[in-house]
Amino acid sequence: MKIVIGSDHAGFDLKEECRELLDKGLGHEVEDMGVFDKNSADYPLVAHKVARAVAEGGFDRGILICGTGIGMSMVANRYKGVRAALCHNVYTARLSREHNDANILAMGGRVIGTGLALDMVKAFLETGFEGGRHLRRIEQFHSKGM
Repeated sequence: MKIVIGSDHAGFDLKEECRELLDKGLGHEVEDMGVFDKNSADYPLVAHKVARAVAEGGFDRGILICGTGIGMSMVANRYKGVRAALCHNVYTARLSREHNDANILAMGGRVIGTGLALDMVKAFLETGFEGGRHLRRIEQFHSKGM
């Protein structure tokens, strides 16, 4: 699977752990959109890069990490075709895929620990979309008048 990942300074350490898991542990193709150190950085710049890459179809999934995950998810969800899910546990990471066909996982580097985050990444990547009644709801995301 092709995965794009990015963080701001607050999510840098967790991003590095996730990137290592994705690349060496799980064998996925990973592109890192930054940041590449702990110097202060503006999360929207990275969120735009990752969301654009997913929206344009170049990547199967994306992962965004900032301090809380809130800012990253807000920016990413501005892109048509992106369904970024801010998750704080394995259950919501799995259901974001099963019910919402989320294609970007957003997490907070200051909110969750590394072990939990890595389990969430695994669940997010291993879980498929159920379709059915959930597909009808996803099709309503971009309906006019809503």
